[in-house]
Amino acid sequence: MKRTLPLLALSILSSTHLSHADTAEQKPNIIVVISDDQGYADMGCSGYAKPDVKTPHLDKLASEGTRFTQAYSSAPICNASRAGLITGVYQARMGVYWYKNPGLKEGRFQTIPEALKKAGYSTGYVGKVHYGSGALDSRDFPTNHGFDYYFGFMGGRKHYLHHSDADEARFLELQKKAGRKTDNPVARKGGVTKFESLKMGGMWENKTKVNTQGLATEIFGAKARAFISKNKEKPFYLQLSFNAVHNFTHQLPEAYKKAHGITGLVKDWDPAKEEYLDWYRKARFPNNPEGRASYLGHLHFLDQEIGKLSKHLADLGLTKNTLLIYVSDNGGSTPIYADNTPLRGSKYTLYEGGIRIPMIVRWPGHAPAETITHAVVSTLDIFPTICKAAGVTSTNKFDGNNLSGLLARQRPSSPERTLYWDSGHEHAVRSGNWKYHVVTDAKDADLEMVKLVKGEFLYDLQSDPGEIINIANKNPDKLEEMREIYQAWKKQMPVR
Repeated sequence: MKRTLPLLALSILSSTHLSHADTAEQKPNIIVVISDDQGYADMGCSGYAKPDVKTPHLDKLASEGTRFTQAYSSAPICNASRAGLITGVYQARMGVYWYKNPGLKEGRFQTIPEALKKAGYSTGYVGKVHYGSGALDSRDFPTNHGFDYYFGFMGGRKHYLHHSDADEARFLELQKKAGRKTDNPVARKGGVTKFESLKMGGMWENKTKVNTQGLATEIFGAKARAFISKNKEKPFYLQLSFNAVHNFTHQLPEAYKKAHGITGLVKDWDPAKEEYLDWYRKARFPNNPEGRASYLGHLHFLDQEIGKLSKHLADLGLTKNTLLIYVSDNGGSTPIYADNTPLRGSKYTLYEGGIRIPMIVRWPGHAPAETITHAVVSTLDIFPTICKAAGVTSTNKFDGNNLSGLLARQRPSSPERTLYWDSGHEHAVRSGNWKYHVVTDAKDADLEMVKLVKGEFLYDLQSDPGEIINIANKNPDKLEEMREIYQAWKKQMPVR
């Protein structure tokens, strides 16, 4: 039977000569599960969930571990936040602020799998990968930054049901024939429009394209379980990155839609009938009366896969020796009907609703069960925490913190933490309970149909977590202090 050892014992044992079996026993398996654009309130256990939210498996996971109420992503969009998560450093250090960024290509920062491979871990990535170019020969491709195995797709989104290069080619031909080009935020930011499909193409399995059909969420869950089964005899690291519940949520299995009365008011874009942006806006709040039901459909399938993952670990006897971390990549996307109650804002913004996220840590014997902590934490903390758990070191100078002391209740749960965000057209600082926020450009927010007010703002998050009252004018000294805190941090970042 495997046993779980305290962190101090792990540190001592890692410095002594052990047999391979003992080494494998004392090193935990590590799984990081990432949801996509999930609302802060959209877990039954959140305390803010509406009655329509049913997430029994996420709720069970939370009951078996520690749930964080003040967890943050390092960016309000996925490709920037994911670069920060996998390196443990602010992505601004890589020149990453918004879409169209250099990704991981510089190679100055080690990734989680690169550090763990040196300690004998098998490493696997399943699902969505979104930073930088995504080209096969780029550092952004998973097998080029430390993963032994990869199954998934490169880019911001993927059709949930179609995964065939032939399907994608047919769609592109229809689009070309109709003369319609997409004008999405990525293309618009670069000053060009381009032909772009609904991402119906095949998946990558390592560096080979695989054509398949089925719901992406279920496919990714099955591939993750297969990776665990294959590597169960030695320590493994698995990054399981779902595209659920990202746009376009109307893409659901017909059986589910029929069972839940979803008639399909929104269908895939037909370039012969309408412009891309006209179609795009029909599916977004407040224009889609089936938007919330469709979003909840994908949340349902995501929750089911969490249940299957937990059961698989239990069936293999791996639960006790597995550190499992669950997060969303950024705040919930309110245009696709995510709920960020009681927070203001959405994905694409540096309001709390754009950057505060669901987060659960389950690690029996280390992360206490049935525990809620209000400590301010970040996805930047994941890599340093993994290093401590696995007894490895990284070449990175982390911006994140090792959370093992917090999980072991060796340090208090408090908001005394300073975090920074910069998306190019917005920047923000949280220091203690103070939040400083500057907005210089709202064009992308307007395009995405989210509200973003230009100006300079100061909030007290303890008394005003919804960021309703701007107290900048009443606190000029604190405002200046927060400006200086941001500027000091900004000077450390490369010039854009």
